[in-house]
Amino acid sequence: MHTTPVQRPSSAFVGASWAALLIGAITYLSGLWNAAMALNEKGYYFTLLMYGLFAAISLQKSVRDRHEGIAVTGIYFGLCWISVLLALLLLTVGLFNASLQNSEKGFYAMSFLLSLFAAVAVQKNVRDMALSAPSGSAAETQP
Repeated sequence: MHTTPVQRPSSAFVGASWAALLIGAITYLSGLWNAAMALNEKGYYFTLLMYGLFAAISLQKSVRDRHEGIAVTGIYFGLCWISVLLALLLLTVGLFNASLQNSEKGFYAMSFLLSLFAAVAVQKNVRDMALSAPSGSAAETQP
């Protein structure tokens, strides 16, 4: 395990990361709520967002674990990559085949990507704050 000290992220970066995650996810979900599409189609896009967020966070954690010398099996690491790519592929195929205007397709794609990127940033911040905490507190728990 690396013993390199971790610098605590600034409050501005933490706030911006959380704001981006909330803005991306709420925008995507409000678009789904107001969309004129079948309920099963809304469920498909909702499931893709949840799957994509989990996959992105899991991949970030796996990459960080490997960087810090924490064991991550190759199959789990590969599944994390496959999951992120699969979520992106499924969204792309779904939007390509959807009977939506191009502006709506772009809206969903951009809010989805913003949410995934922000989820990675939030996970990084959570981990950095835990590792930079004073001894005897949250530093003993690996998020």
